Amino acid sequence: MAIGERIHFFRKMRGMTQKYLGMLMGFPERSADVRMAQYETGTRTPKADLTRALANAFGISPDALTIPDIDTDIGLMHTLFALEDLRGLTIGKLDGEVCLRLDKYKSTYLTMFEMLSAWEKQAEKLRAGEITREDYDCWRYTYPEMKAQQTKDRLDALRIAAKDAETAE
Repeated sequence: MAIGERIHFFRKMRGMTQKYLGMLMGFPERSADVRMAQYETGTRTPKADLTRALANAFGISPDALTIPDIDTDIGLMHTLFALEDLRGLTIGKLDGEVCLRLDKYKSTYLTMFEMLSAWEKQAEKLRAGEITREDYDCWRYTYPEMKAQQTKDRLDALRIAAKDAETAE
């Protein structure tokens, strides 16, 4: 999905009009909707500072807006090829099915393993009914901020438990 499509997607998801979002971005009221329509249709491409402002307005990571164009099979293949080069993604077969894996010997392995494991954990929670689709989407669209907040919350809980244990002694 191109950046304009992502802007449209998140704007609709947040229930915003083009005029409202454009004004939020600082465009004059008379042209705010036209300007946002230009970004959504790809007539204009937002610069990095506007991309960050849009992401902030949507409550998402700027990376969620700037996902490479993977709407075509060829675009997706080239994205996967780039991931093979940059992140050690490999293709193989497992039980007769094509699967993608991480190369254990690539320097990015541990980081990618941790990130994919976090994603798998959230997906499993969704499948098990422990979280809603909205919770899952919130985790995906705010990653890694949501992951950092979850880690902070766990550490805070451990600190409180340790303090309570000290007080009880």
